[in-house]
Amino acid sequence: MDWPSKPGHFSGPVAGLSEHKTEKGCIDFSVAVVLPAGGSGERTGLPTPKQFCTFLNRPLISYTVQAFERVSWIETIVVVVAKESVDLMMDIAQRFHHTKVRVVQGGSTRHRSIFNGVVALGERGNGSALAKPEVVIIHDAVRPFVDEDFLFQISITAKDHGAAGAIRPLVSTVIATTSEGFLDHSLERAKYRASEMPQGFLYDVICQAYQQCSESDFEFGTECLHLALQYCGTKAKLIEGPPTLWKVTYKRDLAAAESIVKETLSQTACVITGGSAQATALASTLQKSMAALDVELAVFPDISRDSTQCLSKEWNFLLVSAHSTCLSEVRKLMKSLEALDRAVLHPVVIILVRLQTSEGSSISTVMAEPTAMMELAAAAKLRNVLLYGIQLPYLKV
Repeated sequence: MDWPSKPGHFSGPVAGLSEHKTEKGCIDFSVAVVLPAGGSGERTGLPTPKQFCTFLNRPLISYTVQAFERVSWIETIVVVVAKESVDLMMDIAQRFHHTKVRVVQGGSTRHRSIFNGVVALGERGNGSALAKPEVVIIHDAVRPFVDEDFLFQISITAKDHGAAGAIRPLVSTVIATTSEGFLDHSLERAKYRASEMPQGFLYDVICQAYQQCSESDFEFGTECLHLALQYCGTKAKLIEGPPTLWKVTYKRDLAAAESIVKETLSQTACVITGGSAQATALASTLQKSMAALDVELAVFPDISRDSTQCLSKEWNFLLVSAHSTCLSEVRKLMKSLEALDRAVLHPVVIILVRLQTSEGSSISTVMAEPTAMMELAAAAKLRNVLLYGIQLPYLKV
């Protein structure tokens, strides 16, 4: 398994992409997504289908949905699930505030399920006609680490060529065997690629391909790009994707996915200084030290004044304070996070660094702070916020 050590790193834009965009990160045509999620997940060896397996208090499919929901130009995400999982998926969408999701019942095979999702994009919930999207992205529900830049490449290329698909180099040689189990021949690996997800299509292309395909295709087929070629004559433009497109297949992959999420969340943090000279000096030192570890630290003086920037990223927080009112600053930050539902999708870590200066609080105040801090931490944990406190002596040099 080609697990990436840097899940946020992706290759640059593909040469020759047209400019179907109004500004950086946006495109000027409608895009929707179909996520087939009806598999049983037998290869994981777990009683729960892998797309619904939970780590860090969230099911895997919620991470995949989030990857698409954070893309502003994606309008709708159709999640196609087995009949017995419809209520579960609707509950997940509600619990984790996935507002772009529409849940659709799948079919008996992968292609039937995808077709149900494609058809649903042209209908409203009551069956009336809906303005269909120009481009449809099809992606596996168990590939949670797809990046907006690559989705942009797939969408633009599908708009220009009718179909586009992600590929990756083969990591093993492919061989053919005889019926008796002997080697027949092997393929020249340099000539072949592994077909991956996501794949993008003009809506009319993929819809027509499914309307014309055979029962055999529906029962045994797995490749959407092939249907577009066979029934619409549309040759997909292939784009080499980043290593982060890997698929959660086995039980060990769930542990790897959890590790990647933790690593990603630990790579950025926001330091709030309150404007004091001591806190600002410490933040500057931390910023230089963490840069050597490839950790990005952003420094802001005030959560109220800089709330838009402070809360714009999914980062953790360090509150550095030399004041006895530091717990009120923590409460203010928690209230802001709660208003934005930031801790719904994953835990948020807040570390309060209390600088004890020679002009600091009285002994009675210092003694009372740990108790208040522990009570606040217990309340924060119920909201999926992990609160820690550090008290440091601050000596002027």
